[in-house]
Amino acid sequence: MKITGNQIFWMMFSFIIGNTMLISVSRVLNHSKQDAWISYIVSLLLGTFCIFIAIKAGQLYPELTLVELCKFVFGKWIGTLIVLVYLVQWYTVIANIISEFTVFAIAILLPNTPPWLFYFSMLLLVIYVVFSSGIEGIGRSSEVFGPIIFLSAILLILLSITNMEFKKILPVFLDTGFIPIIKGAVPSTAFFAEVVIILMLIKFLDDKKRGPFKTIWGLLLAGTLTIFVVIGIIMIIGPEVAAKQSYPFFDMIGYINIMEFIQNLEIIAVIVWILSVFIKLSVYFFIASYGTAQLFKVKDWRKTIWFVAVISFILCFQFKNENLHGFKYIETYWLKFVLPVNMMIIPFLLWVVGSIRKRTKRVSIGDK
Repeated sequence: MKITGNQIFWMMFSFIIGNTMLISVSRVLNHSKQDAWISYIVSLLLGTFCIFIAIKAGQLYPELTLVELCKFVFGKWIGTLIVLVYLVQWYTVIANIISEFTVFAIAILLPNTPPWLFYFSMLLLVIYVVFSSGIEGIGRSSEVFGPIIFLSAILLILLSITNMEFKKILPVFLDTGFIPIIKGAVPSTAFFAEVVIILMLIKFLDDKKRGPFKTIWGLLLAGTLTIFVVIGIIMIIGPEVAAKQSYPFFDMIGYINIMEFIQNLEIIAVIVWILSVFIKLSVYFFIASYGTAQLFKVKDWRKTIWFVAVISFILCFQFKNENLHGFKYIETYWLKFVLPVNMMIIPFLLWVVGSIRKRTKRVSIGDK
């Protein structure tokens, strides 16, 4: 299985953009109000730094996945423990993404549909893509869906310009200050820094030197687009009102009304969300299946797909009563553990310890 740099670019762009625009905004606005866009700039810089570290760690041994790299760098037992930490993240986030999608779909599209039907349908779709073509199929899908997501978001922003009021974004910094802006940057950093999963994907890139850095460009494009969306939300809805809404981006689209003809464009926002969720869910499902197979030494990684599917389906029911669409999960687990440990500390240690081991090995060979 091989993917190109262009595919990883669109894959990571699509991976980030949907949840970040639709779910993270209200949480950030609660902290930094009209300066939420500054919080996103800070979080984009932090996320880029995290991904740069992850790429440098992965490029030490580009033929290894994260599972193999952890065992090689930290040893069998500690490495296995670290892999289990990542597997817990991947399994739970699959269930959480499906639950978020279900909550959104029931609230906006099909209010009388039982949640389990969405769980089953989305898993079935993802199983088909991952089983039939693995990461290659996800890469090809990203090349098609990524530009659609990008152009759709740009179109919605442009059509919203006539509704924007510049005064709603003022004053800058004075009403919030440094601490609220940093607090607002934390949840959005958790979404941007998710792209450290590149550690599982470098092995599949055809160009292992330049290809991984296309991930950073995908992040920067998604982050920049999100910042413009946040500015639009603030200028149209206002920070106080938007902070209380579950989907402020979706609500912003509802204000579009040009010449009483161009209106009711919420369906475009729904398409952006669904396509992005599909890519993100597929990537997580693939790395969970592939990582599980490597951990338990299953030769045919596709056999673990069914295990991952069953566990994910069961976990979906654990998130069905989440308030504010997964924020309980995000605050109690994602922000307090996954962000500092899985996205920052472990990639940094992999880079440092891996570099030392590689340098030591070269010195030993030179001495001989």
